[in-house]
Amino acid sequence: MNKLYDAIDRFCARHPYWGIPNLMRYIVIGTVAMYVLCILTQNQAYLSLSLVPGSIFHGEVWRLVTFIFLPLSTSPLSLLISLYFYYWMGNMLENYWGTPKFTIYYISGIVLTILAAFIAYFAGGLGIMTGLHYVNMAMFLAYAALNPNAMVLLFFFIPIKIKWLAWADLAYFAYGVITSIAIGDWGGAVAPVVALLNFVVFFYPYFSKKARIQRAGRSKQATRFRQTVKASQHAKPYNHKCAVCGKTDADYPNMQFRYCSRCAGYHCFCEEHIFNHVHFTEDDEK
Repeated sequence: MNKLYDAIDRFCARHPYWGIPNLMRYIVIGTVAMYVLCILTQNQAYLSLSLVPGSIFHGEVWRLVTFIFLPLSTSPLSLLISLYFYYWMGNMLENYWGTPKFTIYYISGIVLTILAAFIAYFAGGLGIMTGLHYVNMAMFLAYAALNPNAMVLLFFFIPIKIKWLAWADLAYFAYGVITSIAIGDWGGAVAPVVALLNFVVFFYPYFSKKARIQRAGRSKQATRFRQTVKASQHAKPYNHKCAVCGKTDADYPNMQFRYCSRCAGYHCFCEEHIFNHVHFTEDDEK
């Protein structure tokens, strides 16, 4: 998986102008046009434009493209809100990754969805796909992974960190898989799985690298802490001195002394003040 991720990064570095700039703009415009068409045909367009592997084998190859733009919701308000968020998140990801990488991410989601439909079809199901709902939801996960503490307005007035919505998104994926299996809809069961697979391919190396950097940082911090304490012990006639009352272990050998992890810097406190002191800040260390 790391090799695949590195190969994608190398390709994007070598081809900085490859891809479709403002891809989500075309997705939104196509979805709105398809929504209007569905209204004019009283939703009959769904029958002829959905991704149906059996129909594709009979020559209806346009379904490989038209299903991309099929709206999930028939409610104008719900469609407007979802398209707004997808457009916003897509642009944010494109600005962060660059056009080539975002284009690969979105197109690979489309390709995997098509493969999922055919897998479900050959497994004995219909494999019908009506839109890229799970691909777009996985795009939300991608944005949340890169900006976990970003604040959004739930229902436009409740502030909430996006990482909590991402957990709800994952629960929705699990619900989709379970309910689809329960009714025998293998296409509906495979679609969320392949959308998550696309997310994992792009983000597992990112998370593993981030975890290694954090472990290395904690290791260096612990080493510096031990070195600082050891140096202070050799430079003074005592090992520990309370930063509040000035008591030392040389004067009070039976007293407990501890270092506070919440204070900026390395400050020791006696047993009377370890839980009763004003924490040092970065400004105090300057």
